[in-house]
Amino acid sequence: MDKKNAVFKIKHKKAPYPLLANPMAAILSSSARLSSTSTAQKPPQTPSLSKTHLPISPPNKPHLTTLAATIAATTILTATTPSLADPSQTFHIYYGTAASAANYGGYGGNSDKKASAEYVYDVPDGWKERLVSKVEKGTNGTDSEFYNPKKRTEKEYLTYLAGFRQLAPKDSVLNNLALSDVDLQDLISGADSVVSVEEKDGNGQLYYVYEIDGVGKHSLIKVTCANNKLYAHFVNAPTPEWNKDQETLRHLHQSFKTVV
Repeated sequence: MDKKNAVFKIKHKKAPYPLLANPMAAILSSSARLSSTSTAQKPPQTPSLSKTHLPISPPNKPHLTTLAATIAATTILTATTPSLADPSQTFHIYYGTAASAANYGGYGGNSDKKASAEYVYDVPDGWKERLVSKVEKGTNGTDSEFYNPKKRTEKEYLTYLAGFRQLAPKDSVLNNLALSDVDLQDLISGADSVVSVEEKDGNGQLYYVYEIDGVGKHSLIKVTCANNKLYAHFVNAPTPEWNKDQETLRHLHQSFKTVV
């Protein structure tokens, strides 16, 4: 099976992972087993857009029409791929500092989030930020979260853990993330499919990308290691909202990157 693009179905009705008093310990304990080398990865893949239907000349048309169709086809194939987002939707950039719980809210830290940002992602204009408490930040590593006020379960958020130099195998990372997220456990246990892909950006930064098609819910997850931390960016939506806002949600998913 191709390790770069593996599709599998979760057959268990219940998550096979035990819940822990401190779920983050499960991921921290796995860091000692991290591989010292990384497999050669393929370049980032942009989710395919719908097929473009090119004009086809009927047999009885002159060669000039056929030539025009060929030129049109060449123009389409060489054009820059447009953004997946709805052109009517606008965004702003969120600058995440991934500060410790002790420095949460700027206490003892740099108040200029842009200057001290460790990661960035796009947020749709009109979405609301949910303030993360120090307790939540210290227990499950949630650093930031935004949601659609019209449907609060349509949201994006980021969690992080310190002490990681590189990523473990893809399946291990996803399973350990589920230990700290009961909703993710339920989604995986009843999923129709889970797709995992390895990508590298232009700077050679390695990312694991997961897409989970669950019962009544869809989830996109992007994970990477940088600054001696593991960052996991989530984009979740109920199936009706996913079907309606898929292009915008994929844009949010793709916009996440670390600042090295």
